Amino acid sequence: MKEQNLQNDPVKSPEIQEMILSNRIGIISAELAKRLDIAPVRALQLFYESKTCADLHDKTTGLYLYGNLYIADEFMREYENKI
Repeated sequence: MKEQNLQNDPVKSPEIQEMILSNRIGIISAELAKRLDIAPVRALQLFYESKTCADLHDKTTGLYLYGNLYIADEFMREYENKI
């Protein structure tokens, strides 16, 4: 019975997972906007263009398992190495 509930879990649907990821990216971008003192839209653009964002979308990296502030730190390391 418990296994059946896990298979029918709506949170595991691709649509819900994408909504959760989109929300996380918004939160991460807001944090980056504060850290970099830039507009949130610019922070979002920079994040979407980053390897960190690509890694967040790639389940094999495991980055999605980490917290939003950790991911923001990862982006900042990547960003500072590009400057």
